Amino acid sequence: MFYTYKGGAAYLNNKEIRVSSNSNLSQSLLATGFPYYEFEKQPQYMQLFTEMMQKCHGLRRIGSAAVDLAYVACGRFDAYFEYNLNSYDVAAGAYLVQQAGGTISNFAGGAEFIETREVLATNGKVTDEILQTIKKYF
Repeated sequence: MFYTYKGGAAYLNNKEIRVSSNSNLSQSLLATGFPYYEFEKQPQYMQLFTEMMQKCHGLRRIGSAAVDLAYVACGRFDAYFEYNLNSYDVAAGAYLVQQAGGTISNFAGGAEFIETREVLATNGKVTDEILQTIKKYF
């Protein structure tokens, strides 16, 4: 079970977790998801998906934003990005990532990921390169 608390660390089964230390995008394992509605941005998202596949070691889709964020928090994934998310999809997982030493932003690099419904969660070391790629399409 993943958990954290205000002012505390992040944990998995009572063991403290941290984001990965990988700083090389070409060696990174990323996660993403695809929207179930509001498909206006789908063409540009598919272009982003294609470019990210070519830049990273692997790109996965689990199907749960909460699990993807937890996997970033414990270092299984180096980053996760997705759009068209609701606050209940990402709020707890985003806090877990932050408490584990990672970063959370929207696709512009701002803190308003709940309002924009775009999330980029990373280990903090591959953020800039991923944001540069995302900004080409969003």
